[in-house]
Amino acid sequence: MSLPAYMTDAAARPELDAVTLEIILSGLRSIADETYIALMKSAFSTNIKERNDHSTALIDIHGRMLCLCEKSQPIHLSSMLGLTGALLRKYPLEAFRPGDIFIANDPYVADGSHLPDVNFSMPVFVDGKLICFMCNIAHHADIGGMAPGSMSGGMTEIYQEGLRIPPVRLFSGYELQQDILDLVLLNARVPDERHGDYNAQIAACRLGERRVHELAAQHGLAALEAAFAQILARSYGRMIRAIEQVPPGSYVFEDVMDDDGFGAINMPIRLRVTVGDPADEGRIRCDFTGSHPMVRGNINVPYRALQSSVVYAMRALLDPNIPSNQGMLDAIDIVAPAGSMLHATFPAAVAGRANTCQRVIDVVLGALAPALPDRAVGAANGANTMVVFAGRDAQTGKDYVYLETVGGGFGGRAGKDGKDGVQVHLINTSNLPVEAIETEYPLLAEAYEFVEDSGGAGRHRGGLGLRRTIRPVGHTAQFTGQGERFLNAPWGIFGGTEGGRGRFYMQDGEGRQDLPTKPGLTPVTPDQSITVETAGAGGYGAPQARSPQSVQADLSSGKYTPDYLARHYPQFEEP
Repeated sequence: MSLPAYMTDAAARPELDAVTLEIILSGLRSIADETYIALMKSAFSTNIKERNDHSTALIDIHGRMLCLCEKSQPIHLSSMLGLTGALLRKYPLEAFRPGDIFIANDPYVADGSHLPDVNFSMPVFVDGKLICFMCNIAHHADIGGMAPGSMSGGMTEIYQEGLRIPPVRLFSGYELQQDILDLVLLNARVPDERHGDYNAQIAACRLGERRVHELAAQHGLAALEAAFAQILARSYGRMIRAIEQVPPGSYVFEDVMDDDGFGAINMPIRLRVTVGDPADEGRIRCDFTGSHPMVRGNINVPYRALQSSVVYAMRALLDPNIPSNQGMLDAIDIVAPAGSMLHATFPAAVAGRANTCQRVIDVVLGALAPALPDRAVGAANGANTMVVFAGRDAQTGKDYVYLETVGGGFGGRAGKDGKDGVQVHLINTSNLPVEAIETEYPLLAEAYEFVEDSGGAGRHRGGLGLRRTIRPVGHTAQFTGQGERFLNAPWGIFGGTEGGRGRFYMQDGEGRQDLPTKPGLTPVTPDQSITVETAGAGGYGAPQARSPQSVQADLSSGKYTPDYLARHYPQFEEP
């Protein structure tokens, strides 16, 4: 493989001094950050305005990522590239006009990740010349399909998961194509909320366009174009140098997915990481050959989502401060046979791909733990545990869809304990506050707390999972969910023990009923409640190496019972 084209592009353009280059890079970051906040503050749905399940980026006219907002979802990195790449394959550059905005979501014809993630891409012109695309992606709480939330565990093909949108113009020269918008809204539940979220994405695109014009006016078009190539070249070189920190060799690891909801269990994800092979020219290679074939359930992964997962893990391990752009991506070679669970082909169901992506990250971190022990972590909750409640509010007569992915434990690390009850790795969202749930929806949050004893023991313990209990008010709701690490616990590292597993269950006056890991639509009456418990995380290092003071602090925190501490820590002394 030869060097990326921008390496020679950078050499052919005027060399910018380091200060100017950094100022322009900071300007691009500012645009990505401001448009991210604008989208968040303009959105209607709690999934975006509260949980922040959206991302923003700038992409150059060759389809290369220039800058991703640091608050963005890492899983969205390659998906935004996918839409713009599909546009550039579909249209010549002369076909784009100022004011155009394109929309798409399909993982097969638009290189997206899953249907609820709707991409927007706007070409930006300066002095009549196309210089970049202003892009964003937002996870919509519903995009149609057979079940509210468009992510039910009962789906087996892409047609069931929602409306498939190919790359089409939503705006042509600043003029809304009303028929396109009407078609999209007609196929979604709660269309008013969808309309509000789409307007937020449109506003973010147009704000980004204005800010790019301002940046070009300040520095000049030639300097901006030179900076684009040099930013990518600098990031590529920085990633190659980071890879050189890894001792040369071949590192292997394997983990499994719980199930697909249709009878397949313990599907393996196998990885071989190769570092230092002369044929790779300094890049690092991740080969997933031997992983499980595609499954019937919707946990299959489009290639773009796999790429985002691997790139995130490598950045976290090797250089967390490297800019998120094409230079980072191009330093990592990924092999995943088409038709495998990690490289889905049409018409495989992919709505729950984030659960599998989290396991991919566990496998990458596990493979490189022996090479980088000071940066390794115990397995996190390894899931994107999803709950959806939908129905009709008895008081207002309006339909609603409440969707949330619930955080869990983060793994113990070389120098500190894991975090309790957080979103991990690819999922950079927030947990939805109880106040937001009860204000926005006819639902009662009866519990929101840590799951005691769910963190793995170790010199540095793993984080705790979360427990949330929801009851519908005045109506019968439909519940569906997606869970992982419910059957296979998150592993510890270097002697640390595994974290607790997750589960779904329903409660009523007659007791508790356990639910499957990926339940289909389940009616829930006002005298019933649904509880989700997410997985904890694995510990780091031998438990006997933990300081007695830390063990006593665990007891004082109320997060761990004396019985748990006595079983795992011989140095524990009950007061």
